[in-house]
Amino acid sequence: MKKVLIITYYWPPGGGAGVQRWLKFASYLPESGWEPVILTVDPGSAVYPVIDESLENEVPESLKIYKTPATDYYRLFYRDKARVPSAGFANKKDDSVAGRLSRFIRGNLFIPDPRIGWNKFAFKKACEIVKEEKINIVITTSPPHSTQLTGLKLKKRLPELTWIADLRDPWTDIYYYKLFYPTPVAKRIDQCLEKRVLRTADRIIAVSPTLKTLFARKAPSAMIDVITNGYDTSDFINIKPETPEKLTMTYTGTMSEAYPVDGLLEVLQKMRTSGTDFLVRFVGTVNEKLKKKIILKAGERNTEFVSHVSHSEAIKFMSGSTVLLLVIPHYRHNRLIITGKLFEYLASGKPVLCIGPPDGDAAEIIRSCRAGMTAGYDETRTMEQFFNNLPALQAQIDREAVGQYSRMNLAKRFASVLDSYS
Repeated sequence: MKKVLIITYYWPPGGGAGVQRWLKFASYLPESGWEPVILTVDPGSAVYPVIDESLENEVPESLKIYKTPATDYYRLFYRDKARVPSAGFANKKDDSVAGRLSRFIRGNLFIPDPRIGWNKFAFKKACEIVKEEKINIVITTSPPHSTQLTGLKLKKRLPELTWIADLRDPWTDIYYYKLFYPTPVAKRIDQCLEKRVLRTADRIIAVSPTLKTLFARKAPSAMIDVITNGYDTSDFINIKPETPEKLTMTYTGTMSEAYPVDGLLEVLQKMRTSGTDFLVRFVGTVNEKLKKKIILKAGERNTEFVSHVSHSEAIKFMSGSTVLLLVIPHYRHNRLIITGKLFEYLASGKPVLCIGPPDGDAAEIIRSCRAGMTAGYDETRTMEQFFNNLPALQAQIDREAVGQYSRMNLAKRFASVLDSYS
C-alpha cells in the first residue's frame, strides 16, 4: 500500500473540526489504497483550545503515529493551558492594556502564530520518517499556518518530495487578524510567508470555492482543489433523531462578538412576546457579553447554555433539535466560510437556519441540499419565513445531495489527488 505522511498539529485528545478532518480522512484513505502516517505534537507539549478525549477512541489501531515535543510559546500569555482561547483570541477579546499587549506580541513577534515552536521538532522528525518509511508525498494541514512552514522547509531540503498544503482557513485574511495589531512590517512578513507556501507547494487544497479564489489571486499558477469538510456516517449510527415537543433551535461551537445575531434576536423577542414556546440552545463557548444580550432578548426561560461537550454529545444535541443554527461572522471575506459543523447539521436531517451572506459558499451548499434557508444579518422577514415553514423545509431535504459530503466520499476525492502523483 502506498504511504502518505500527514503533518498536523491538531490531533486527539485535541478536539474541533481541524482534528476531525484528518482523523476521519486517515480512517478512510486505506480503503482507496493509501496508508496514512501521522506526525503530530506530543499532547504534553501541545496547546489545544478544545480537549475531546472521546476522539482518541476513533483513532484506528493500525494507524502509525509519530509524536514530538514542542516549545510552548503560549506560556508567555497563559500559565493555564485551559485558558488559551480558540479562534486566535477572537472569542475572548480582552481590551485591557495587558490584553492588547498580549495580542500585539502574538501578532508581531510570533509569525505566523505561537505554535511555530513545534516546527523545528516536526521538521527533524519528518525528515526521519520520510527516509525510514520511504514516503514520497507529504501533506501539511493548517491552521495553525506555522505548520505549512514545515512543509516549505521540507520541500527545500527534499525537492523530489510531492508537497500538498491543506488550508482550512484563510491566512492573513482571517476575520480576527486585525485583533493582533500587526505592524506593516509584520503583516508584510506574514503575507510573504503565505505567498511562498501557496507558490511552492505542488498542490493546494482549500475547503471552499471562495477560499480557492482568494488563494488563486495570490498564486495564479498554483494548482488548487476544493475538498470540503464533511460528516462521518458512523457518528450517527446509534443516534435516533428526535423531535422535541417545543421548537428547539441549537447552535454548536464557539460564538464571539464577531457573530452578529441582532436580527435573529429581534425575531426571537417577537416570538417570545407572541407566546411561542421555544428554546434556543448554545452548546459550546459563548462570549459573556453576547450571552447576556441573548438572555435579555429571548428570555431566560427560553435559553440554555451548555459548556463544551464531546463530539458525540454534540451530535446528540443536533439530532434532538427542531432547527439548527449556523452563524457566519460578518467581515470582508465571510463568503468563503463553511464551518465544519454545517455538514453534521446536514447529516442530522434537521432544517438549517444560516445567518450570513446569502451568496456565500455555505448558503450554496444549503440550497443545493434543500436543507434550509440563509438570511442576511438583518433580514428578519426571511428568518420569520423560515420558522413559519419548518415542516415543509424538513420534508424537502435532499439526502442524496447531502451524501456527497460524507467523509468516505471526500476521502476518495483526496485519494484521487494522491493517485495523480503516484
